[in-house]
Amino acid sequence: MRRLLLRAWVLCFLVLVWVLLWGDLSLANIVGGTIIAVAITVLLPLPAVPVEGKLHPLSLLKLLVWVVYHLIVSSVQVAWLAIRPGPPPLTAVLRAHLALKSDLVLALAVNIMNLTPGTIVLEIDQTRRMIYVHVLDVGSDRAVNRFYTQIDQLQRLLVAAFEREADWQPSAEKEVDAS
Repeated sequence: MRRLLLRAWVLCFLVLVWVLLWGDLSLANIVGGTIIAVAITVLLPLPAVPVEGKLHPLSLLKLLVWVVYHLIVSSVQVAWLAIRPGPPPLTAVLRAHLALKSDLVLALAVNIMNLTPGTIVLEIDQTRRMIYVHVLDVGSDRAVNRFYTQIDQLQRLLVAAFEREADWQPSAEKEVDAS
């Protein structure tokens, strides 16, 4: 039943995206979007992603508030860097270790960082849980420390929302890989 509901949700989401891309809610767009959505899900199925933790709604809300706050602050900082007088900001690629257990949560962390203005993840070392992030402003030790502090905060919030030790159950695939 859960798998069927998930597939129905994916189909509805793809139809919604199709209609939004066309910009017109019409029967033809809904039918066309449904045909495209069914073709995508049948011909290009996504692999199953193991869900190994448990969702904690209050912690997820804290994560969402933190992300929205940092999106706003980063947007203002990047806008200031764009219009301020003087030389362009010093940029660098910084390495950070993420102690996240789940590949799904690691992907979520990378997506949050990519959405944040001024940062983009260039490479992910999945086995060592290292990410390499291009950071727009690293002109001072304070700016570099701020980046690492944000990474630590993001990691703590993700663990609280999805990977608490008490709820963690490794997937059968990982247990097979470990042996």
